Amino acid sequence: MLKKSLAALTAGVIAAHAAQIVGAGASFPAPLYFDWAYLYQKVTGNQVDYRSIGSGGGIERITARTVDFGASDKPLEPEKLDKKGLYQFPAVIGSIVVAYNLPGIKDGELKLENEDLAAIFMGIIRYWDDEAIAEDNPNLKLPHEEIVVCHRADGSGTTFNFSWFLAHVSGDWADHVGIGESLDWPVGLGGKGNEGVATLIARNPYSIGYVEYAYKLKNGLGAATLQSADGHWVAPTEENFKAAAAYARWSGKNHFYEILALQPGDHSYPIVAATFILLPREAAGRDKEVVKFFDFAFRRGDADARRQGYVPLPQKTKEMVRAYWKEHGIF
Repeated sequence: MLKKSLAALTAGVIAAHAAQIVGAGASFPAPLYFDWAYLYQKVTGNQVDYRSIGSGGGIERITARTVDFGASDKPLEPEKLDKKGLYQFPAVIGSIVVAYNLPGIKDGELKLENEDLAAIFMGIIRYWDDEAIAEDNPNLKLPHEEIVVCHRADGSGTTFNFSWFLAHVSGDWADHVGIGESLDWPVGLGGKGNEGVATLIARNPYSIGYVEYAYKLKNGLGAATLQSADGHWVAPTEENFKAAAAYARWSGKNHFYEILALQPGDHSYPIVAATFILLPREAAGRDKEVVKFFDFAFRRGDADARRQGYVPLPQKTKEMVRAYWKEHGIF
């Protein structure tokens, strides 16, 4: 009995020395956060439990203070942060690609005009050999098959950024569907998380959907070439993601509120997005533990980010984030 008690006491002491933080939210950066958490525990012994439940869920849980940090691809406006009592900073930059499962069409071969993309997701363009698609793809043998649209079924920052992009390239989308984390989709199949949408696309021939680039890579999906804000054809490549990300104008004064879609430049991929971390303003002690993790990731995690197709924050931006942490007494 004494040995068991001593063993339990020892285990408790060890656990007390190993910090554990819990976060929840966006599926967009989840593959990277899992890798960062693994490396962090390996090096420091401290644990990060991240739950991929969608940006909407992340905002809800940090607002209810049931997690140490929330994660959202939809940035919150400064006034909303004030109302909810939250800090906000970017963690990494990713890209939303239009993935497809189109037999006989290789990755990157398909071109879609931005307005036509909106029409597909509205159910206006219904078949792959529609004239609007065919005229931009004269060298492809497009099948007369109905397009299977795949979209998110949960509250999603990926959906927010994708719908923001569509609303700014299509008046019909802006008028009839709009912008949001959750939408009243005109057509399609719904999946939970980026992983759910990627699985739907992989399992359904003649399908199309939107996912973060890491999920495209992981599932071996094709991705369409889209148009830049200036109308140039832009392939979904890391160089073109970086070209768009370079236009970010970060500022700690507005808690880094920034939407990166449709940046200028001939090579700027049109649907680039940052993903953000939300912290409660009243929990400085726990916030410091969260910040230790992301500071570690900023110093040691860029290689993992690049390997998975994300764009690490520039060093200048990381220093701005550290200055923001210091200003608020959490670093």
